[in-house]
Amino acid sequence: MIRRAEAADLDQLTALTLALWPDCAYEERWNDMADLLASSEAAVFLLMDGENAAGFAQCQLRHDYVEGTESSPVGYLEGIYVAEPYRGKGCARELLKACERWAASWGCTEFASDCELHNTDSLAFHLKAGFTEANRIICFTKKL
Repeated sequence: MIRRAEAADLDQLTALTLALWPDCAYEERWNDMADLLASSEAAVFLLMDGENAAGFAQCQLRHDYVEGTESSPVGYLEGIYVAEPYRGKGCARELLKACERWAASWGCTEFASDCELHNTDSLAFHLKAGFTEANRIICFTKKL
């Protein structure tokens, strides 16, 4: 079952986000998720197995330019994760569909996402889900 996350889900949601982004501190992720759940321009959906969350998808509206798009705002998939036992069963696709429906309810006519260049699993998921690659970039920084 896919449902929208609520404040009562913060502990399970934070644990799932740390599985996707393990370099973050628990408290920081918990606070970030609490802020997102309170935002009218963001949504988080959970894959539920009974009372246990087994995956999530985080989306929000982006009003700034989104690579390859022509409209604003654009619905944007910020992160998606499904626990190992639930992979390969269409769960991520259902989470994505929930995000797309949410974005469409805000009047979005385009939906976008991104992934790291080395993340071939994410690239394959996006292409299979109907996304079209818009661009590839390499970002640079330097200390001043």
